[in-house]
Amino acid sequence: MRHERGGTMVAELSIHRPTFGSLLHSDPAFFTNQEEDDSSNKNSPTSGNMSPGYYNGSTPPSGEGSPYLSPWNQLSPYTKSPWVIPSPVNHSFSKNGLVGSLAREEGHVYSLAASGDLLYTGSDSKNIRVWNNLKEFAGFKSNSGLVKAIVIHGDKIFTGHQDGKIRVWRASSRNPSAYKRVGTVPTLKDYVKSSVNPKNYVEVRRHRNVLRIKHFDAVSCLSLNEDQGLLYSGSWDKTLKVWRTSDYKCLESINAHDDAINSVVTGFDSLVFTGSADGTVKVWRRELQGRRTGHFLVQTLLKHENAVTALSVNEESIYCGSSDGLVNFWEREKHLSHGGVLRGHKMAVLCLASAGNLVFSGSADKSICVWRREAGGVHTCLSVLTGHGGPVKCLAVEEDRESDKGDQHWIVYSGSLDKSVKVWRVSENAPEWRGDQSPRLSSSSPTQSKRRYHG
Repeated sequence: MRHERGGTMVAELSIHRPTFGSLLHSDPAFFTNQEEDDSSNKNSPTSGNMSPGYYNGSTPPSGEGSPYLSPWNQLSPYTKSPWVIPSPVNHSFSKNGLVGSLAREEGHVYSLAASGDLLYTGSDSKNIRVWNNLKEFAGFKSNSGLVKAIVIHGDKIFTGHQDGKIRVWRASSRNPSAYKRVGTVPTLKDYVKSSVNPKNYVEVRRHRNVLRIKHFDAVSCLSLNEDQGLLYSGSWDKTLKVWRTSDYKCLESINAHDDAINSVVTGFDSLVFTGSADGTVKVWRRELQGRRTGHFLVQTLLKHENAVTALSVNEESIYCGSSDGLVNFWEREKHLSHGGVLRGHKMAVLCLASAGNLVFSGSADKSICVWRREAGGVHTCLSVLTGHGGPVKCLAVEEDRESDKGDQHWIVYSGSLDKSVKVWRVSENAPEWRGDQSPRLSSSSPTQSKRRYHG
């Protein structure tokens, strides 16, 4: 999801489900029992305690070699940086660093979306929490399907779930803290209408047919093209589906990849990018061909042995995170030619976000690397944000409206499998890291690790 001001959200990746699922733990639902997909609200004061300070942990080494080469217990070369010196929580937003921490201790955080003062968080507890100024503001719940993706379109909130459904929510006009489900994608009407025609079914495995307009596996990612009124959903069922946001009608179902789709983002020039566990990044364009308007494959940017786990787009580039810990990028002005590799993590990159000249990469190594794009496409690592006790699963970015003139700041939200969300303040004008082993740009080919992250 790309906000007008540059924020991008990237959602859940596909992993071996039986193994990974056994590690997940969902606490009993916080809300009172209600009917399926009903909403419930909690307006009590925040239960997410503020973080006591800036945590300092191991930060990823890098350089020209593989991100796996350095031991975890190696002393970080960045410990002298003011970004990682323990300090009190910064309530005034006057400095760079950790602002606060939100914790509900009810489930791992899988998805985030920020809009103005509101932050929406989704977890494997099936709850969507709404936060305002670091305090719990509201909440709503679906009784099935952990929340893998969240996008915001006007006054509507679209959520993608493990059970293959996309749900639509809206706040009450009378009570902004009261949310209710207003729809499901596809609609029941379209589902019934399609089900009577045998041509609308596709065979997904032997002796099993499903409706083309419905995802039959987890919805792993969502993205919006607000100008065209289109919602894109990627799934572990390997398909990319295109929905009209006005009436939730399925316009297209595309067999986009040979393995689970982990990320979809809309970008410049009305292009759509998809990344998959099959190791590819594909570029799609909506255009008229003959009598049909649809999305057609125009380019495959990457094809390698490592699962593509995250994508993000800004005005200049498309960024791709993968299971080998690397971030590849391609340049818009060079007709999507490969620009280089950012090496800053020792484990899989699970999420990416971009804002202004900055790119953020969250990883299974529990850290967030902050990169700044310089003139000519060179990228500098400004900082490594540490403090999470588990893999960083999702990111969202909003402009800090209290930024000083000439010094652009961003508020960064990071969700983790440690069941918390951390809030950071980051400046584009921060000095770059100094040290012999600081993460940096490499123009070499990505390391060909054989580890696979897929459905």
